[in-house]
Amino acid sequence: MTTIGFIGLGVMGAPMAANLVAAGFDVTGYNRTPAKAEPLVEAGGSAAPSVADAVRGADVVITVLPDSPDVEAVVLGDDGVFAHVAPGTLVIDMSTIHPDVARRLAGAGAARDIQVLDAPVSGGEQGAIDAKLSIMVGGDAAAFEAAKPVLDAMGTTVVHVGPAGAGQTVKAANQLIVAGVLELVSESLVFLDAHGVDLERAVQVLAGGMAGNAVLDRKAAGMLARNFSPGFRVDLHHKDLGIVTSAAREAGVAIPLGALVASLMGAARAQGHGALDHSALLLQVEQLSGRSGPSS
Repeated sequence: MTTIGFIGLGVMGAPMAANLVAAGFDVTGYNRTPAKAEPLVEAGGSAAPSVADAVRGADVVITVLPDSPDVEAVVLGDDGVFAHVAPGTLVIDMSTIHPDVARRLAGAGAARDIQVLDAPVSGGEQGAIDAKLSIMVGGDAAAFEAAKPVLDAMGTTVVHVGPAGAGQTVKAANQLIVAGVLELVSESLVFLDAHGVDLERAVQVLAGGMAGNAVLDRKAAGMLARNFSPGFRVDLHHKDLGIVTSAAREAGVAIPLGALVASLMGAARAQGHGALDHSALLLQVEQLSGRSGPSS
């Protein structure tokens, strides 16, 4: 049985780790807040009191952490992952971080004979729960093939997209598209409401035509119900759009619409919506339009 050390048992990590247990892997998890390891234990996994205890002896280590500094500290720190795993271990970072950091981790791993893949995910909390994530993987092709059975236990679309850092670059593009579509869906709902249209029926017909998209399918019902419980927080999407704008600037690529939606996401965060689901962009459009919510 493949043994897996899993670091980061938050909204995404906890169900991902539980799905690995369900697939037959031996999973030991660690989270900075110990209580967040309880769902993994209930699913049949084990909880460790430290990163070292979670990864020591593991065949595969997976990290799902909030940001680049967190990943660097956990992986490269004096008491981190690299300090406690054996040569030949496969380390899969499934966080969303800057592509440059992913490349740096891969280089540091190679120097220690540790294989590192960047494998960020898309699909949100429900995708993590249902093991239907889209996983975009950067790194060595042979390492990807070795990791595929593990990744298949968490996602339905698992694709090797290129060398180290490529997975994070594709994830940045994903976050750019999702933010842009969320903003346009928000604007459309406020526009439709201002004209007295039945919003539920409008969403139904829009979803069946060329305007149909995953945001409408997964987010519109919650937006209409004014339910902004976080599946993916504004704070995190704001962070991700910072990665996008930085990487675009470094590559000399213009993203005028992306820069605008990044600014709008930042404004939503500044207005106190950071802990809400990113679909709370709707609240900002309503505020800009002088409207307080659906009129119907």
